Amino acid sequence: MSATALALSITLAGCGGIGAGTADYAGPTAVGVGDASVPASGAPSTTQAMPRPTAPDTEASAASAPTQLPSLGPRTLAEIPGSARQVVLVTGRGKNSPTSRVVLYNRTSAGWEPGETWPAHNALKGWTDNHIVGDLHSPIGVFTLTDAGGLLKDPGTKLPYDQSHGFTISGTGFEGEPLAGSFDYVVAINYNHKVGTSPRDWTRPLGADKGGGIWLHVDHGGPTHGCVSLAKRHMKKLLLTLDPDRHPVIVMGDAESLKR
Repeated sequence: MSATALALSITLAGCGGIGAGTADYAGPTAVGVGDASVPASGAPSTTQAMPRPTAPDTEASAASAPTQLPSLGPRTLAEIPGSARQVVLVTGRGKNSPTSRVVLYNRTSAGWEPGETWPAHNALKGWTDNHIVGDLHSPIGVFTLTDAGGLLKDPGTKLPYDQSHGFTISGTGFEGEPLAGSFDYVVAINYNHKVGTSPRDWTRPLGADKGGGIWLHVDHGGPTHGCVSLAKRHMKKLLLTLDPDRHPVIVMGDAESLKR
């Protein structure tokens, strides 16, 4: 492969990466997708938006809905905004594992009502409390979900949706799997992301060295650079379910860390 072709392949690698040794790109004209790159837009900002006032609870009849989110410790629970009425809970298999499970919880008058359990991938080297560019870990924490987009047209989400050819990706992932279609549907995880902008926005409120471009996106069958990936049908269902009036957040990390 020529040097030019290799450089292009790395630039388009996205969250799946090319391999464990691939350096992340963090240039000023690209947005880091799991700290890799796709075209970007947006103006600088140093603030994160705060949740809006609590929306009214919906009626529910599920008697088994827990009053608190299961398997979360007091520290993690305390980080969830009181206004949140939707929680995407991503539980990693282990601190160094690239596999997870995802459950979407809706807050109702009966408690936290769980949806289906979906398999997922996270970063190649697992999870970290101190994510930096190129570490191949997913950040542990609680982050708001406010902005979506993708290569495909809006499936009907209530989130602001940026359809763009900038979500085109090619190349192969860590296990040789094709990355094409990984960004058909995307939700920005507001880790070092300017709230209220496209997932492609390059602004990094915490600074470029803290990475960014951490997304929920379509699974390509292997580990990511830092994102969380779901089967395409599950990403579409998530997009149709997330409601900004219910102030959705994602709670993500390995199981032991989330118990803190």
